[in-house]
Amino acid sequence: MSLACGMECVMMIACSRWIWKRCTYIGSYDSKSWPYATPDEFSPIPRMSRLILAVYEDDLNNPHYLPPHHSINPDWLIKRVTYSQTLGHAPPYIIYLDHHNKELVVAIRGLNLVKESDYKLLLDNKLGMQMFDGGYVHHGLLRSAIWLLNEEGDLLRKLWLETGKEYDLVFAGHSLGSGVAALATVVVANHRDELGGIPRSKIKCYALAPARSMSLNLAVKYADIIHSVILQDDFLPRTSTPLEYIFESIFCLPCLLFWVCVRDTFIPEGRKLRDPRRLYAPGRMYHIVERKFCRCGRFPPEVRTAIPVEGRFEHIVLSCNATSDHGIIWIEREAEKALKLMTESSNETATTPPQTQKFKRSETFEDEHIDALRKAVSLNIPHAVSSTEDELRQDKDTSEKVAAHSQEAGSFHDEEKGASETKSKHSGKTNWDEAVQKLFRKSESGEVVLKQDIEAPAPQ
Repeated sequence: MSLACGMECVMMIACSRWIWKRCTYIGSYDSKSWPYATPDEFSPIPRMSRLILAVYEDDLNNPHYLPPHHSINPDWLIKRVTYSQTLGHAPPYIIYLDHHNKELVVAIRGLNLVKESDYKLLLDNKLGMQMFDGGYVHHGLLRSAIWLLNEEGDLLRKLWLETGKEYDLVFAGHSLGSGVAALATVVVANHRDELGGIPRSKIKCYALAPARSMSLNLAVKYADIIHSVILQDDFLPRTSTPLEYIFESIFCLPCLLFWVCVRDTFIPEGRKLRDPRRLYAPGRMYHIVERKFCRCGRFPPEVRTAIPVEGRFEHIVLSCNATSDHGIIWIEREAEKALKLMTESSNETATTPPQTQKFKRSETFEDEHIDALRKAVSLNIPHAVSSTEDELRQDKDTSEKVAAHSQEAGSFHDEEKGASETKSKHSGKTNWDEAVQKLFRKSESGEVVLKQDIEAPAPQ
């Protein structure tokens, strides 16, 4: 009897301790050891947030969702695509040519809770269903990204060549759109020749409130060009539950989050890392932190950044703000506020010229990415490779050559000639489905597998 009572007391204490730890866990703990972001690297994020909000607008001259004094020029809007045009293949998006920042932007909106086509896109996936580029990705989001590139690839190539090969190609998306943007970025990075030979350094992606769309090895591999932005307690980047289950139970989301929290407690970290089918939020992470433990209200936001391999937002936060922090309007507001605070702080404490700071920070970015790749290999992450180090160095040389070539051209006529030569290499419209299939081939047993999986040695 006494033994049973003792065991019962131990279980009660253990359960109480677990409940206390889970209920007192706040989103800021996920990034407490990360360094702070700089104004230069974070400055595009509020701008991308506003461009995503612009997708929701019917008329940019009379906006309803954009904040006052926004910097979006309606005359620079190249194309707007709505649900009636996508036919359920992708969320609505815009193509915007930002001449001030020299960016060619494809901005994709987030999930529409009243659109059946968005749910079908999310439901088009099963665990381990889609392999791509040495890892696993969300099948429905990849098909949506390929559809978008099939529709707009030629236009993007034309615009990039007409702007003298100097503009960055930027994909930006929120929630559902973030997954499409991230995977479109991965496809383009693997087939840069289809867009006029654009250097890797000129391809960027900003995934706001990102969906888990790719396996860990890919999330780290593309951290140099994909940037994920998470506001405090946002639920979507933290839950490994497939997206289709999340949005099937959107009206009982707290119950689902609690169950996922309990389930993940009993899954060892090593087992999670060794599962190649497990999907993660992509790229480099920017975490906007604005609330503290046992404090009411919002504090001045601060932004932390890293390329984590372990502890990549693995803990569900049981918070009343888990869903509100997912909203694009709140992300835009807090990102803009954080940028202003960082800029003011930087102006007060700056001791070296900005150009020197930017150069050192860029070198740090490359080192951080290479270190993350090596760590992924050392942890035996499935399909993790460190070959991207050479790709980064080669791309740096390529981008320098492209810059030198554009300076020597000297006139629009030469650029137009270069565009026509590039077009002659492409007989007809680019088929991105065929381009993606080039990454696969049949093995000796007749199965369709990745070329990398055939050529790479088996992991130890």
